[in-house]
Amino acid sequence: MIVGVHPLAGFDKVLHYKVPEGLRSAAKVGSLVRVPVGHAVRLGVVGAVGPPADFPLDRLKSVAAVVYPFPALTPDLLELARWMAGYYAAPLDAVIEAMIPAAVRRGTRVKEQRLLRAGAKLSREDAAALARRAPAQARLYAFMESQILPQPKGLILERTGATAATVRALVLRGLLCEEARRVERSAYSDDLAQGELVAAQPHALNGEQGAAVSALAASLKTRKFGVTLLHGITGSGKTEVYLRAIQAALEAGGGVILLVPEVALTPQTVARLRSRLEAIAPGHRCVVWHSHLGEGERLDGWLALASGEVRVAVGARSAVFAPVRNLRLIVVDEEHEPAYKQDEIPRYHGRDVAVMRARLCAAQCLLGSATPSLESYANALAGRYGLLRLTRRVDGRSLPSFTLVDMRIEAARQRAATALSRTLSDAMQARFDRGEQTILFINRRGYSSSMQCRKCGAVEECPHCSISMTYHRTDETLRCHLCGEQRPAPVRCPKCGAPDIRWRGLGTQRVEEAVRRVLPRARIERLDSDTMGRKNRFREILGDFRRGKIDILVGTQMIGKGLDFPNVTLVGLVDADLSMHIPDFRANERTFQLLVQVAGRAGRGDQAGEVVVQSFTPQAEAIQFARHADFGGFAAAELEVRTRFGYPPRRHLIRHLFRGKNPDKLKFFAEQWAKRVAETLGGRLELRGPAPAPIEKIRDEYRWQLWYFAASVTRVIGDLSELRAEFRWPDDISQMLDVDPMNLV
Repeated sequence: MIVGVHPLAGFDKVLHYKVPEGLRSAAKVGSLVRVPVGHAVRLGVVGAVGPPADFPLDRLKSVAAVVYPFPALTPDLLELARWMAGYYAAPLDAVIEAMIPAAVRRGTRVKEQRLLRAGAKLSREDAAALARRAPAQARLYAFMESQILPQPKGLILERTGATAATVRALVLRGLLCEEARRVERSAYSDDLAQGELVAAQPHALNGEQGAAVSALAASLKTRKFGVTLLHGITGSGKTEVYLRAIQAALEAGGGVILLVPEVALTPQTVARLRSRLEAIAPGHRCVVWHSHLGEGERLDGWLALASGEVRVAVGARSAVFAPVRNLRLIVVDEEHEPAYKQDEIPRYHGRDVAVMRARLCAAQCLLGSATPSLESYANALAGRYGLLRLTRRVDGRSLPSFTLVDMRIEAARQRAATALSRTLSDAMQARFDRGEQTILFINRRGYSSSMQCRKCGAVEECPHCSISMTYHRTDETLRCHLCGEQRPAPVRCPKCGAPDIRWRGLGTQRVEEAVRRVLPRARIERLDSDTMGRKNRFREILGDFRRGKIDILVGTQMIGKGLDFPNVTLVGLVDADLSMHIPDFRANERTFQLLVQVAGRAGRGDQAGEVVVQSFTPQAEAIQFARHADFGGFAAAELEVRTRFGYPPRRHLIRHLFRGKNPDKLKFFAEQWAKRVAETLGGRLELRGPAPAPIEKIRDEYRWQLWYFAASVTRVIGDLSELRAEFRWPDDISQMLDVDPMNLV
């Protein structure tokens, strides 16, 4: 038997190996194996069975070991890896490594528990003889005879005072049986999960939900590939529709993947899903899958799925690679979120990979959002995706009222820039007096965005990146959020020596401080990446908030979507302009999505909700459409602009980023490369650039970029990759292709 293996060794070649007789039953397509590569033994994945076409068989080396008794990659995952390598211009071994968790590849030890149970039964005479000859063994044997179920070995030794030698002697005689059982380290099943419990029984569906569930159930019965966009306003019960679809897929014997964009959303989602699975059928479980888990939790979750013990996986972006058997349904919650895009090789988009995996499995892919991405919405309008709508909140709840505060007028009224308007302060005070909760959102951590001298105008900038440093007041430091540079905040201006150096702009710390001045008796917590240093800290904060131990929660984008807190009746967007004024054609779309999603956190219980939005540009289209929750109007206007300028979803965009220490050399080679592409591929794509990236320098490297617009990625990416491989790049210039990028700065 000969197999072709994709070695995880930093090169994209298939190497062939002989399989020894004893390994042939386990060596299958998708199996994780150890193979000799040069003078080292490397991991690899079996990609095919059969001999090479042009290599003498007698010179083939042998597979050293098969790591697991079942394939590490299901056939659809292996095919998906090949598609991703081509579409995203990524090395195949990098894609495979992204699919198989590091804990699995490293061989993290499985946690085992030793169990004891009674073995052969002694006659009365033999038992008496054992008591005379070995009283300790007799006592242990008598104790185990009284136990109905297997017991942990350590617990037995502690209770009876027996020794390991006594156990060993009884096992050798067959009077006791000792077995090892794998102990699954299950994520989110600890004490904190008690604060995340939700009702297991489904509530009654309204007409729109019922129609959506029926349509999805019918699609699942066809056992054919299909994509459906579930467009439901915030609070319309999309999660209940997901759960009903998951139930239908499980009852048909299939497996399910549920994707959420943020790790912070996972605990609440897991609690809902576990409660429902237990109600469907005791014993149904789900595996949690994301990068913040411990290695043991990741290994055990992967083993449970790959072995077929569990059929449901829930997690963030990388959960799209969970080795779920007989996959029938993939749900992508908040499908519009840019968090689904990976910023490192392979630079895949979790939503698009989910659609392709569903196609390879002949499964259904359900995309859900209150503010769908324009790419998905355009596909639905064109008939490529099905479209289901939920237009009203469950139980007849109304959307929150929307108050727009012009901060230009507020600054003139208070004669200074302020974090909180009088309108927002009064609304917070009223909620606090009534025992209701408030969420304040600002998409910038730290105390302020910069420090500037009022005398000479100098701004404290990062020495390694072309951005200003952010002031963090809690520890009086300046930090660069791009490269991690950190230094004490100056007391005097480093340029002119003046003591009049002050912070400018807003961050979560400054907002938190402002809230404490307005409501000194309120219980306030801040939730951003600066406060998430300890594992499970975000779960603790969200659990306390759900139980009413926190009155006001101040946070960044991690609290802006998906979370459901019935006692939250006020949401304040401190600076709605932050996401609007960035050099990105999606700026308006992201601003609209952010406003609608954050506003949707209010009024999800019995009390009516209110949203207060502070802005210096209240007349902006994105803000006005969000004010009226008019997705259709916004999408029509924005799609018209995208079509006029040829931006996605009208065409695909590929971003080519160049990095180097020498800016002049970088510019020269970027221009030479652009000329080469124009000469070779100019008829099939449009080039824009090259030009300096919006953030021109990061970590002492200058950055230039080139944009390619094409009707189809697959028709140009192969030739573009070949051309890139042939081009003579200097050693001190690096470059990367990003297909369908979500970050353009």
